[in-house]
Amino acid sequence: MDHNKLDALIAQIENYLECWKQFNQFLALARTKKFGQDDETQFLELKAVLAQQLEIILAAVESSALNRDEVFQLVGSVPSLRYLAEQNEGVHRNLENQWHKIYIGWQSILGQLKVQQQTVEPKKSFWGSLFGGGG
Repeated sequence: MDHNKLDALIAQIENYLECWKQFNQFLALARTKKFGQDDETQFLELKAVLAQQLEIILAAVESSALNRDEVFQLVGSVPSLRYLAEQNEGVHRNLENQWHKIYIGWQSILGQLKVQQQTVEPKKSFWGSLFGGGG
């Protein structure tokens, strides 16, 4: 993978991880039972982003660290904040554990890509190398 594509993929995964953090914040919000319709709407939109971006990233990255089915199972098991708020503490802990496992898997992939990024240097043109510029 060339340097520019690798940089773009790393940025995309970092953004995806931010979405995963937001997902976890919504799980915590549901535990408090203090959310409104705007929160529900944002939660559904976030789930859509997680599903769509997963497909885009998995098309670019092959990894055994992540399983599409695990992600879809977690995202699909929480249809709404209201539904989650009605669940018991055991369900909340289970979802939190699943979320953490997936989150760590994404961190692992990101780390592998960053190692790869360090070994792939951008190619410089003749003039760029003479004058200290890039490609």
